Amino acid sequence: MISINSLTVAYGGFTLLDDISFHISENDRIGLTGKNGAGKSTILKLICGLQKPTSGKIEMPSDLRIGYLPQIMEHHKGRSVIDEAMTAFSELFSMEEELDSIMEQLSSREDYDSAEYRKLIERMNDVNDRLAYTKAESPRVSAERTLTGLGFKPEELSRATETFSQGWNMRIELAKILLSKPDVLLLDEPTNHLDIESIEWLEDYLKAYKGSLVLISHDRKFLDNITNRTVEIMLGHIHDYKVPYSQYLVLRKERIAQQKAAYENQQRMIEKTEDFIERFRYKPTKSNQVQSRIKQLDKLERIEVDIEDNSALSVKFPPAPRSGDVVIKAENLALGYPAKDGHEKKIVFTGADIEVRRGEKVALVGRNGEGKTTLMRAVMGELEPMDGSIRTGYNVCAGYYAQNQEDILDKDDTVYGTLERIAVGDIRTRLRDILAAFLFKGEDIDKKVAVLSGGERARLAMAKLILKPYNLLALDEPTNHMDIRSKDILKQALKAYDGTLVIVSHDRDFLDGLVDKLYEFRDGKVTEHLGGVEEFLKKRKIETLNELERKAAPAVMESAKQEEKTLSASHQEYRQKKFISKEERKVRNRISFLEKGIEEAEAKMKELETVLAAPKPSDDIMELTRQYLEYKRDLDIKTEEWEKLVEDLGQ
Repeated sequence: MISINSLTVAYGGFTLLDDISFHISENDRIGLTGKNGAGKSTILKLICGLQKPTSGKIEMPSDLRIGYLPQIMEHHKGRSVIDEAMTAFSELFSMEEELDSIMEQLSSREDYDSAEYRKLIERMNDVNDRLAYTKAESPRVSAERTLTGLGFKPEELSRATETFSQGWNMRIELAKILLSKPDVLLLDEPTNHLDIESIEWLEDYLKAYKGSLVLISHDRKFLDNITNRTVEIMLGHIHDYKVPYSQYLVLRKERIAQQKAAYENQQRMIEKTEDFIERFRYKPTKSNQVQSRIKQLDKLERIEVDIEDNSALSVKFPPAPRSGDVVIKAENLALGYPAKDGHEKKIVFTGADIEVRRGEKVALVGRNGEGKTTLMRAVMGELEPMDGSIRTGYNVCAGYYAQNQEDILDKDDTVYGTLERIAVGDIRTRLRDILAAFLFKGEDIDKKVAVLSGGERARLAMAKLILKPYNLLALDEPTNHMDIRSKDILKQALKAYDGTLVIVSHDRDFLDGLVDKLYEFRDGKVTEHLGGVEEFLKKRKIETLNELERKAAPAVMESAKQEEKTLSASHQEYRQKKFISKEERKVRNRISFLEKGIEEAEAKMKELETVLAAPKPSDDIMELTRQYLEYKRDLDIKTEEWEKLVEDLGQ
């Protein structure tokens, strides 16, 4: 369907894509993967005709309809959300107008045997067939369903597009692309501005989509769930695997290992052959054999091992200074924004009780616009409560990664200058090393922030957090625009971080195994969920289904109520005992959470005891002892709370 033939893209002396070729077939689901700056977005622009290659060509049918979602785009103003989404049906509306025009012409003509009349009939049938194919349901119903699936509330559909953020406007553009039902979808990081529930809706949509898909995403689970083929771009070349992302990683490792083994075997054979030639080159009795070996080497097809790009982030957060046991405490908290410029005040959520303790790793999840970033701003002292209170604990020193880095970073400053302006003390002498750890090397440190890609800006903002030892990291969507390898390294660094972490993220794979508590922001309320992201998602899906059942079957619910009334008193009592009260369930969840923490602390202490019993010369005894005492104190606090909760539960 789309053939990419011997494509090269070069800028001055730098070759981004070097003579690449591959084919996009019907119903292909391709994940384009590679590091930031490898050329993934460039390939999509080349297919769309928005960029010209240095050499090579792209061939496709002239009537192929392509839907392209770039990372950054211009947003339309002056329409409501629903009216803007309805522009996706402009071609359909044009066909309807054409059909009306043809029927009007046919009704006024009587030259039934003429060629013109027959042409009108043929065109009418053609347009009618196309309308029947594309118009399976009302366009407005399709638009409303798609917009609500992408996270818009029904009451928001009549609001003007300019009253929404860039992320929400990206959702409108995505809705328009999906509604236009193109033959090929080219999506460049579509999940960057979507919350977890919207991502799951988009997954379901794309699974049912009848067409070809080329997807750039740094969400490993999204790639695994959607794609059936992975095209890797590395150092200007591509490697094509007919499997999803996780399987590609396994096959890629096997391929490199096989190449290395074959290369080493061939090198040994070449070495032996060259040794034979050198030993017997001047012996007449061996001349035929020598010439034969020389020809054999000349004809030999030399095995090459694919060059790997092994450059990677090197992230290690400084040890966290000790803070109080309670790091963040909010009681009956209401947050929002005061009246301004003619707009009414907006309350985002109310009645929130939040407690984050020292060493906890907590995720804030939920729809965009429900208050996750708002809470982050309140934690950082940038926003005052409308009701209730929020405070940080004793000696809390917070490092903040804001979502809108493009607005916060000074575009006129250089990469080096960004760090130099805020660095103090001895660390100023290590700025080049820190930047190198975040892949800014050589001339890169003199680049202006304005020319950096989204991934480079994310890395630079993260580098700022290394300059000072913080005991609370507040990270708002830190992985947007980061490639998968960088995200994996950041995740491991955060797991090893010994301070407190509060993170806003929609990346399920990134959060899985990193956080042990979640706060869900939904419909103006904040709910605590103990456990990891997978447990939360399973629970939420069950709740969502239950809500749907309640809305769809009120008669069934009424019947259930009647049945409840007719139960015998003894049966009622039995059922009452079966169900644990909400408060008791919360206590039991907390006990389970503490037991897990106690187990982890004991395991860490055991590891440190082993090292301290027989330290190596390179081991820092003072640092190891400090860590041991930290875990000991944490263990004592958790054990004391656990004992009290168990005792209270037994009473």
